[in-house]
Amino acid sequence: MAVIALNRSDKLRWTLADAATVTRRNLIHIMRVPQLLVFSTVQPVMFVLLFTYVFGGAIKASLPPGAKYINFLLPGILIQLTAFSAMNTGIGLAEDATKGLIDRFRSLPMARSAVLAGRTLSDLVRNIFVLLLIYGVGSAIGFRISTDPLQALGAMGVLLLFGFSMSWIGATIGLTLRDPESVQAAGFVWIFPLIFASGLFVPLQTMPKWLQAFAKNQPVSVAGQATRSLLIGGPLGPYLWKTLAWGVGLLLVFIPLAVSRYRRT
Repeated sequence: MAVIALNRSDKLRWTLADAATVTRRNLIHIMRVPQLLVFSTVQPVMFVLLFTYVFGGAIKASLPPGAKYINFLLPGILIQLTAFSAMNTGIGLAEDATKGLIDRFRSLPMARSAVLAGRTLSDLVRNIFVLLLIYGVGSAIGFRISTDPLQALGAMGVLLLFGFSMSWIGATIGLTLRDPESVQAAGFVWIFPLIFASGLFVPLQTMPKWLQAFAKNQPVSVAGQATRSLLIGGPLGPYLWKTLAWGVGLLLVFIPLAVSRYRRT
């Protein structure tokens, strides 16, 4: 039994080392092609500015008296950013498959899950940088955290967990379609309804009753509400537990699916 435990320990250590190597490779690729990072930050910056100055006046009327729309909006933009990162994961894996890199990885004596873990972890690191950038933009135009530092760190934890779980959905789609253009088109089909049929940009009570029933419980919306409560205050309990349940549930479903698709690729 001791030998079996040692073998399992060695396997885990090698898997983590392989994942770290792939993560480093992907981060180096981002640094060598900086336009990848630029394009992933331009869109959320535009959303912050356009929603604040174009739609802010109209939407502010539906907020509580004295509330600033930028305080309501920015947590939603941060969740939107992490949701869109799922498309980046899928597109990246599809590009690797098109270039033959997936086949090269499969020919190496490395763990099957390491390639996928490395891709999702590198996207997680990129998310941290972009999230901090968007927070800086929001702060420049009036956003302020109203809670204590521990809750603010909790908001970052929610964002990273949610982004990591969504990335595994993107990984599954990327390995299934294996074409960057198709992955991008498919991403808009499933991500956009979740983004806009949510409480990220407008209060839920402004939606029709039939849409509220969906928006109150879907993963993007509850993650946005949890992040908002952790940053600016408000009811937290049900949103936080729903977010954790969605995040863990998505990981339990899509990690095995993505690994299975990788093995059959």
